[in-house]
Amino acid sequence: MKAALELISRLAGLPGPVRTIATVNPEFVMSARTDAQVRTALEQTEICLADGIGVVWALRRRGCPFATRVAGSDLVPQLISLCADRGWAVFLLGASPGVADLAAARLLERNPNLTIAGTHSGAPAPEQDEESTRLINASRARVLLVAYGHPAQELWIQRNRARLQVSIAMGVGGTLDFISGQVLRAPGVWRRMNLEWLWRLLLQPWRASRMMALPRFALLVLLNRS
Repeated sequence: MKAALELISRLAGLPGPVRTIATVNPEFVMSARTDAQVRTALEQTEICLADGIGVVWALRRRGCPFATRVAGSDLVPQLISLCADRGWAVFLLGASPGVADLAAARLLERNPNLTIAGTHSGAPAPEQDEESTRLINASRARVLLVAYGHPAQELWIQRNRARLQVSIAMGVGGTLDFISGQVLRAPGVWRRMNLEWLWRLLLQPWRASRMMALPRFALLVLLNRS
């Protein structure tokens, strides 16, 4: 976590184009194997964080014994605190209508010095890109958090990065739902046992089809295939 925040801080202070952050789990990896657009988005991301414990396990098997999980839902509050300290304005894009506003209010309660440059639910559909990017650029935000879920948020960032005027763009999945209180995050004991995925499956059974990527990913890692 400390290394991730230090790297983000350094990149956010550099001139030039937007730098992107992806929180990678086994589902993301499996999507990248079959979807060229997802693969390109992942390959061109400056910071790929091991969000899923399955990715950490795979990294350790591939010779990275010190790999640790950096969950996006844990990173975002610390990134917000960093933005408040540095005076970097934040824009919240995505989630269901009203959720970003609720999340912004919660974040401001915890970080009185934070500047929320704007919020917009929008949609990941390309026909809405122009309006979303116009609002983001007009806000003069330094950091953009995109909550459209995987892979829509990564594809949105990849498609629009050339015209974004922010320094950092990060896909945050359901983090705004957690912050706003719309979805209950797994208790600490579940997270420490690396069972957050199971908690989310119990709360959101529709995720079952997506979870099928997990055994396929594990099998590929065990077979040591690229």
